[in-house]
Amino acid sequence: MPTKAIRTTLALPEDLLAATDEIVRSGKARSRNELISTALRHELANRRRAEIDAAFAAMGDDEEERAEALAIAREFEEADWEAFVTGERLYQGGKP
Repeated sequence: MPTKAIRTTLALPEDLLAATDEIVRSGKARSRNELISTALRHELANRRRAEIDAAFAAMGDDEEERAEALAIAREFEEADWEAFVTGERLYQGGKP
């Protein structure tokens, strides 16, 4: 279901408006509205990804988190090896 559009006014630097109009003229966007909406969605998604990346980076400095991740890795060590060996057999045309 499409999101309701609300009319607003933007003041853009002249060069951005000219570039926007060129993109619309070339057919790469249907309208200024479409291009600006798409650009804003991309920017907001990039910012959200940056927030998530920062949270994961902080986890790397957390000794408790690191110890838990190592413990989990050790618990799955044998199963990981078995999966690797099975995959190698299958890759070489053998049976699991």
